[in-house]
Amino acid sequence: MTGPLTRAELPADVNLATYFVDRNVTEGRGDRTALVCDGASTTYAQLAVLVNRIGNVLRELGVRPGDRILIAASDSVEWVATWYAAQKIGAVTAEVYTFLQPKDYAYFLDYVDPKVVVVDGTTLANVREASSNRRLLVLGDHELVGDDHSFDAMVGAAPDTLDPAPVGPETEAVWKFTTGSTGAPKACVHPAGTPIVSYHAYARGVLDIDENDLVLPVPKLFFGYARDLTALYPFGVGGAGIVFGERSTPERLFELIAAHRPTILVSVPTMMAAMVAHPSAAEQDLSCLRLTTSAGEALPAELHRKWDKAFGVPVVDGIGSSEAYHIYVSNRPGQARPGTLGRVVPGYTARVVDDTGAERPVGELGPLAVTGPTVALRYHGDPEKSAATYHGDTVLSSDLFECDAEGYLSYRGRADDLLKVGGIWVAPSEIEHCLIGHDDVVDCAVLGYEVDGLTRPRAYVVVRDGATVTPKELQDYARAKLAGHKYPREVVFVDELPRTSNGKLDRRALRGLVS
Repeated sequence: MTGPLTRAELPADVNLATYFVDRNVTEGRGDRTALVCDGASTTYAQLAVLVNRIGNVLRELGVRPGDRILIAASDSVEWVATWYAAQKIGAVTAEVYTFLQPKDYAYFLDYVDPKVVVVDGTTLANVREASSNRRLLVLGDHELVGDDHSFDAMVGAAPDTLDPAPVGPETEAVWKFTTGSTGAPKACVHPAGTPIVSYHAYARGVLDIDENDLVLPVPKLFFGYARDLTALYPFGVGGAGIVFGERSTPERLFELIAAHRPTILVSVPTMMAAMVAHPSAAEQDLSCLRLTTSAGEALPAELHRKWDKAFGVPVVDGIGSSEAYHIYVSNRPGQARPGTLGRVVPGYTARVVDDTGAERPVGELGPLAVTGPTVALRYHGDPEKSAATYHGDTVLSSDLFECDAEGYLSYRGRADDLLKVGGIWVAPSEIEHCLIGHDDVVDCAVLGYEVDGLTRPRAYVVVRDGATVTPKELQDYARAKLAGHKYPREVVFVDELPRTSNGKLDRRALRGLVS
């Protein structure tokens, strides 16, 4: 493992394509596999050439250092190479989900104002509907109109060599979007040195990722948590990642695990619950995995227990944010404490604070003030929110946490989600984490409702196929495990819960559906 770094300790030129791709070629790892996609392997040497060709195409289309490109395409080797190509010429990368509506793409196009938008067959029609005056680089064989350009044709004719642009550690390079669960997504602006610092602190310092690791992500690459763990951090040591364009399902993940035998699964609690509840779970061989990471939302201790029982794969749960780039609090392999997020990653500090910024006593709830070397420079276009959130190298979370005497942090939800039941504050997540422990429950969410002016908890529950559990049985289950005022007064069965594109529970959308 390596120790934490700061951006000030990095060399003057930290071009990310040079660091994570070209360096593997120059150091003799060009024949090693970098990516696995659709059953085929791409070596570092092949990836480096593709990066160069795409970089030359972007330059031909007028992209210059500091310009932004937007990637709105399905996961593929070309996706990864395009990201690095933009970095190699000194451009700024931003990425969006492939299953958005035209109105959503219109927001991102206006907000990012990209020089070039990279699209494919999944996104082309909706991006065109969102804006007719954008320069599109189109993957695949599609009719071109207006200022469209063929990705395949241009890349096929482009030169194989490309000199990297000089990029300093403080040069703006990466936009990471917030989830948008509490408002329109905002871009957290990160300099080029940040991914390298995060790689050393988390990927090496916590996960001890090495050249033998093959990483399979559950979220798609537009989610920085997945992109970094799949196509940046393994590249730092000559490891590899698996990319696939389809939506992630338990069936597809089981297929990929069986076919490629990855060593790390990058997951989220929602998918972990779905995999555990799958009818074929008992037939799956996940022994190739040395660990699975969990992030994006809190991992209930009971779901952790179900995962252990079903698969026996160690879980490394943690929390990060777009504001702080990646994971800053994490459990450690072999030292996980279920129900907690673990302890701070090397190089960071995290304090549970009150309204004045003073540290709260052990066991008391409050927002988390995270200080570290990867805090974003600002939110793009929102100086007021930037001033309220960022304080130098410290970022203040809007979520509530609790810290125990040994430094283990636990997530307790958002302050505005708390319910006052019988005059006592109740965190919906506590009820949710209890119910997920029932063998028949796959997913659940708790909202408040009013009866005669009083707030009561109501649980919306997704049960496994073939389950016979009743609402009354789930109420009794919760009543036996929680304080008397916390059990759900109503239980409603639903087919699924609304979630953001990053997999987080979308409470706003749920309220809209049931109001």
